[in-house]
Amino acid sequence: MDVQLPPLRSMDEFLLNSARFSPPMIGDMQRWNNRVINNLLYYQTNYGVLLLGQLLIGGYFRPLKMLLCVFVLFFTFLAFVWAAETQALVRRFRRKHPTYCLLGILLTSFLILYLAGSTVVLLLVYIFPFLLIIIHASLRLRNLRNKIENRLTNIGLKRTPMGLLLEALGQEQEAGS
Repeated sequence: MDVQLPPLRSMDEFLLNSARFSPPMIGDMQRWNNRVINNLLYYQTNYGVLLLGQLLIGGYFRPLKMLLCVFVLFFTFLAFVWAAETQALVRRFRRKHPTYCLLGILLTSFLILYLAGSTVVLLLVYIFPFLLIIIHASLRLRNLRNKIENRLTNIGLKRTPMGLLLEALGQEQEAGS
């Protein structure tokens, strides 16, 4: 099945009047995780536009360091996915602790870029937008359209870039639940 990019959600639905926000229940990590995953799937195009805008701004001011950051992040993520696919221990850890895996990828990238003197670019251009995305996905309450779209993605009728990324991070079994 082909990968489809979901539509760009309106600013009203994404952030303004019709958007409903509430802090997550800190004690119920499973519910919070499901909220984040479902919002990542539903608003992935909006999040992509946010990240792309930040990348363009960073690329304008520091093009070589941006390319280095892209290279390091890509190959660190690729090495992690390869290790998870070939090593059972890493695969189990990825399924049980996806947050630690993502933090490990980012920390490894940070250390490599620290040696190259590109940590500010990494923090401002990559980490800051990811932090905004995670905060939005954590606080944004789901609506009926969100739930329906995520069910279609979960049962395999639609494949999306965020769905593939979540699958690579070991979150496919929880998407849409």
